[in-house]
Amino acid sequence: MSAPSPFAEIFVSTHADALARAAQLDGGDAEDTGGLRIPGVSDYEIEQLGSLVGTAVHAPGADYELTMVDVSSDSLLAVPSTMVRALADLLVYESEEEEGNAVERVAAAWVDQEDLPFDAREAYDYVEQLAKLAADVDDSSRQELFVWASS
Repeated sequence: MSAPSPFAEIFVSTHADALARAAQLDGGDAEDTGGLRIPGVSDYEIEQLGSLVGTAVHAPGADYELTMVDVSSDSLLAVPSTMVRALADLLVYESEEEEGNAVERVAAAWVDQEDLPFDAREAYDYVEQLAKLAADVDDSSRQELFVWASS
């Protein structure tokens, strides 16, 4: 029997619910519960994507480093608010330079920059879904965007 393929799961949640989900995933419960699953990527590739998104919406140099949430799970990371805003902005971003579709540009750059197990078309779908998740973060309900990455 082969080992399961690594993946990252990105989801919007409260802190307590994110810890519960991380415990399930850490325990091997890989049942999909509605978050965005991206096969073959780690937290590093998600951070790289954040930097590309920041550049695309003209917010380079901000903090796009994922942060540890709790000592109970070293695989659960929080997405910084600067990256959440940049991702949400990506969906509606229009530049004055006529650079084209921002999501498409970021997806193509991500595939070019990283050794990803999918092509630019699939990357576009992942980037668009991730941006939609970021747009759904509701600060008033203490929600955040989390990344759980398998090893």
